[in-house]
Amino acid sequence: MNQHRRNFLHLAAGAAALPALSGIARADSYPSRAVHIIVGFAAGGPNDISARLIGQWLSQRLSQQFVVENRTGAGGNIATELVVRSPADGYTLLLVPAPAAINATLYRSLNFNFIRDIAPIGGIVSVPEVLVVNPAVPAKTVPELIAYAKANPGKINMASAGVGSVPHVAGELFKFMTGLNLITVGYRGGGPALVDLLAGQVQMMFEPTLSTLPHIRAGKLRALAVTSAKRSAALPDVPTVGEFVAGYEATAWFGLGAPKGTPAEILDKLNREVNAGLADAKIKAQLADLGGAPMPMTRAEFGTFIATETEKWAKVIKFANIKAD
Repeated sequence: MNQHRRNFLHLAAGAAALPALSGIARADSYPSRAVHIIVGFAAGGPNDISARLIGQWLSQRLSQQFVVENRTGAGGNIATELVVRSPADGYTLLLVPAPAAINATLYRSLNFNFIRDIAPIGGIVSVPEVLVVNPAVPAKTVPELIAYAKANPGKINMASAGVGSVPHVAGELFKFMTGLNLITVGYRGGGPALVDLLAGQVQMMFEPTLSTLPHIRAGKLRALAVTSAKRSAALPDVPTVGEFVAGYEATAWFGLGAPKGTPAEILDKLNREVNAGLADAKIKAQLADLGGAPMPMTRAEFGTFIATETEKWAKVIKFANIKAD
């Protein structure tokens, strides 16, 4: 082999290695500028609070600003599509909420496939719903509620906080697993639904701990059960629905994702830092104030979790014939 050919091959080999080397360099120096976390729901709600909480932690740990942007609309789909179409460089992230798994079936013609187009980073927090009833309802336990509903088919109104919301599908899952004939009454948000529940216009609903705790503690609502797999630290004396309806679980949850194709080294770095935050005592306390529990996961575990949730809610949405407005 002549000298010119040897030189050419050395140069070619070096050029081929450049993409891998530059990828490693990007991961090592990441982030070198501000990172944007896109949230598909309004400021002040649990989605926004979760994003700001983890964003502040990441800002401190990685010495760059993690800026939260609220892009509302279409049940979070506008935010998801924005992230799907963003450069896969780690500088645009998505606050991944439970509706991401619900929307996959609820909306018939999305411009993306969530599982295919969003790379999972990790979980942040899981927040249970609470099955609450107006005090005028005679049932004081889940079995008593089931018996009462069976004795009064079609006469119990269950409030729903928005089509396809976690409280809505949590209620439909309860109907699906118990075979009860409950009348779902739709509202545009949990606030108006709670007003009517407190007034006795509807008899029951599933709603997050964050908004129900004050009314439960004041005796204005009766908590029968929480929807998580384990009892909630916020309501330690309240059983889970699953203690009476085997296999029942329905929680709001939040995590982080990025556009497909984001370098694995960056995703791994973010996963490590998020999980470090979830082990921090201060963040644990802040999550507890939301009525939630930390949800540390590997990237693979979070991806599997999203896929499992998507499959579960697809069955409920088809059973209840739920359609997006």
